Amino acid sequence: MNALQNRLKRIEGQVRGLQKMLSEDAYCTDILTQVSAVQSALNAFGKELLENHIRTCVVSDIQNGSDEATDEVVTDLVDTIKKLMK
Repeated sequence: MNALQNRLKRIEGQVRGLQKMLSEDAYCTDILTQVSAVQSALNAFGKELLENHIRTCVVSDIQNGSDEATDEVVTDLVDTIKKLMK
């Protein structure tokens, strides 16, 4: 989880940089480029978090649950993935 927290801190710094650029009336294209970088960083964060969730929480829940519980875990995972793919 430390790696995820470090990623979020970097993203937070990028967002603060965006605020500074906006307050300093930076060129719009430069701001948009930084917005794209923040979006990419958030996407990478989400992918890493999802992978971590699958490898830890989902695997643990499946190993420790009944067939019904396993079906619920898989359904929850599929629903989560669907939300992320919007």
